[in-house]
Formats: sequence, C-alpha cells, structure tokens
Amino acid sequence: MTTKRDYYEILEVNRNATEQEIKKSYRQKALKFHPDKNPDDSEAEVKFKEAAEAYEVLSNPEKRRRYDQFGHTGLKGGAGGFSGGMSMEDIFSQFGDIFGGAFGNAFGGFGSFGRRAGSTRKRVNRGSNLRVKVKLSLQEIANGVEKKIKVNKYVPCNQCSGTGSKNSSSYHTCHTCHGAGQVTEVTNTFLGQMQTTTTCPTCGGEGQIITEKCNHCNGHGIIRGEEIISLKIPAGVSDGMQLSMGGKGNAAARGGVPGDMIILIEEINHPELIRNGKNLLFEKYICFSDAALGTIIEIPTIEGKARIKIAPGTQGGKVLRLKGKGLPDVNSYGRGDMLVNINVWTPKILTKEEKKVLEQLGKSENFKPNPTSKDKSFFDRMKEYFK
Repeated sequence: MTTKRDYYEILEVNRNATEQEIKKSYRQKALKFHPDKNPDDSEAEVKFKEAAEAYEVLSNPEKRRRYDQFGHTGLKGGAGGFSGGMSMEDIFSQFGDIFGGAFGNAFGGFGSFGRRAGSTRKRVNRGSNLRVKVKLSLQEIANGVEKKIKVNKYVPCNQCSGTGSKNSSSYHTCHTCHGAGQVTEVTNTFLGQMQTTTTCPTCGGEGQIITEKCNHCNGHGIIRGEEIISLKIPAGVSDGMQLSMGGKGNAAARGGVPGDMIILIEEINHPELIRNGKNLLFEKYICFSDAALGTIIEIPTIEGKARIKIAPGTQGGKVLRLKGKGLPDVNSYGRGDMLVNINVWTPKILTKEEKKVLEQLGKSENFKPNPTSKDKSFFDRMKEYFK
C-alpha cells in the first residue's frame, strides 16, 4: 500500500498558511505539472492530480481541520474527495476558475491546452451536503462498526435520469458557447490584445439549453427520495467527531456533482465505564477486610467481565492499570489502558458486636496509619490516573 504524502509538503506551504497562500501555491503547481505542458509524462500527471487532491482538502476549512487533527485517516470514507480516481475533467470542473485566462494566454491561445481548459469550465451544479447523526456504544467505538441508515434526500429524477429534459431531443448544445459554458472576448488595447472569459449569458454556464422540461421534476433533474447508505465507522472515533463520505449528499441539479454526507458521531454513555481519551476509567469499591487481606474482584471491560487480584494491604485510592484494555486510537497509534480506581468502603451502620471488634482492632499498632515513602500521595496518584 502506497503511503500518501503530506498535503502541506505537496503544496510546499507551512501548516499555518493562509487560504490565499494555499491557492497561489496550487496554481503554480498546476501550471507546472499540467499534462498538456508535459506530454507523455506520467510522473507530471501524477503530481498534477496529487496537487489537486491536496488543494481540495486544504482549501476546505472543515476538511483541513480534520486533516490537521487526524491526518489522512480523518479523511477516510470520501473526505479527501479524489481518492485517486478523479479525472482531469473533474479537476478542471472544480478548480478551473482558479486559473482565470492563464491557460489560454500562456500556452498558445486556444491550442490543445486552451481547449481543454475551456471545454471543462462550464458551470457544474453541486449538490448540498447532508448531515446525519449516528449514535455509537463504547463496544461499537472499540471495534469499529458498519451501519446501514435510511436517509431522505434529493436524488436524480427517475423519469429523465437527472437531465431535467422531457426526452433526449428536448435539449441541445448552446449555440452561443457551443457547449463550453463560457465565452471569450478579445479586445484591442494600447497594450495589445486582451482576452476576457465570462460565463455564457445564454445557458448560464451549463453548455446546454433545455427546450422542453421534464414534467416529473420540472426541469431540475432531482426529486425527493430515500436511499439506504452503508456507513463504515472506524474504531476509536469520539463524541462530536465528524466524518465525511464524498458524493453521498444531496444530488445536484441536471447531472451535477452530488454533495458530501457529513456524519456526526454521538457517543452513548456506558452504564459503568467512563471514557477519558483512549483510556477507560472504572471505580471499584471493596470492603475493609478485602483491602486488608487481599481478594479477587470482577470488573467490567469492553470485551466482557474480567477478574483481577487485589493485593493484601491495598490502600483506598490505589489505581490499577490494565494495559491495552482501553480504546484504539482513530489514527492507529496504539490502544489505551483501563484504569481501575480502588475505593475502600467504610461501613456507616455497625452492630454492637462489630463496634467492639473494631475498637479492639483499633488498639493494635497494625491498624494505625503509618504511610511510608513507597505510598504515593494523593497528587501523585492523580497524575498517574490521568496520565
């Protein structure tokens, strides 16, 4: 499996780079590695797509935040957008406006380079993002889970297949822009010829004109519908985390690019365990005699019940650490521990006989507090507890 390069490294910007700095760097990379400028150079094409993928993430505030926090793992399920499968046309349709007239002016007007840029700059409708909330138990978070959910959203019209036209002969290529979606005007100035590219006023940038609209969707190409979507939630997610699935949001009008599905994680509280990052906390009360004599106790874990040994003379506040019994890291950086805080229960109600026994025991030197240097202070225990 090939390891993805760091997006900031690809665009050669620091992690605090502004939106304008990222945009400028991407523009320079795209101009440098464009396939028409580097014909038959597969390496240049790879770098061109790689730069587009980096820009697609870093130019989006939400995706950039997830990437900064979780790296490439936080973009699983489509958050990265391209995933290595986007065509050149897709890249130009999304980011062609960044280059303005640079393609046509810098590389021979309307040569092969200019034609490609022009033909893919027609307006692409984009569907809106869809937000869903998914509730997960600690067991599901620990192991990862696949859930199927039914969502109500905009889907392509089943009568016109999303085109918005009544039939295949109900639309035609725009005669003004000839399907490009843009028109270019050349004017003479005292500095020479100036080329200006604008959205086609006839078709609104779509490149096609519908002459007879679909009756089912009224020409929009989308209708309300339901879809069952399978969500693969990675292990180690936390409450409030947002995941994204590219292309699973609302469909776009007339065959455009669908939006993303934003998945908000909501963690269901465990009845006995408390989560602290990757670690799990559990508080166990034992009686005075068990603390003094030692015993075997049973505690809950993510996998089920577990039995642990309490050593004789265990003091209240002692924390037992069970290595690897916590939750996995969402970025696969190991697994947390389970911390068991031992509390010694002091009885509140005593019989006369019990009081006499305790009074006798209290006179013994062994029952008088005598902390040693080996016994950790409260603050040391708390530091270890939350380490």
